[in-house]
Amino acid sequence: MRLRTTLYALLLSAVVALPAQANEEAAPAGPQYVEMKPSFVGTIGPGPRIQYMKVDVALRANDPTAVERIQYHDPLIRNALVSLFGRQTPEELATLEGKEQLKQQALEAVRAVLEEEEGKPLVDDLLFTNLVTQ
Repeated sequence: MRLRTTLYALLLSAVVALPAQANEEAAPAGPQYVEMKPSFVGTIGPGPRIQYMKVDVALRANDPTAVERIQYHDPLIRNALVSLFGRQTPEELATLEGKEQLKQQALEAVRAVLEEEEGKPLVDDLLFTNLVTQ
């Protein structure tokens, strides 16, 4: 009888521990990346000749719980980035420094949107995974 009670107790504790282990495995440690899909495509520059820009953006968050909130605010983030990208000129994007400056401005724009909506910036970095002008 005592052996049976001990076995039931062990079985019950193993079953109770399984959901806790599953939750730990579900949230991977380290940075999480949110890719903004689809790509940002638009015209740049004021000139008579139409020039295009295509940008792929990924956002890095070190807090795994921030990913869901970033995805929720995707429309607001996209709106801020479309506006920023539309103000660029080909001359500004011709140099590495110009692209780096655009990256910093984009990061600030994303953080401003999330700060206003969530009370904290949530995003630790912004990456251009592709940036093409034509």
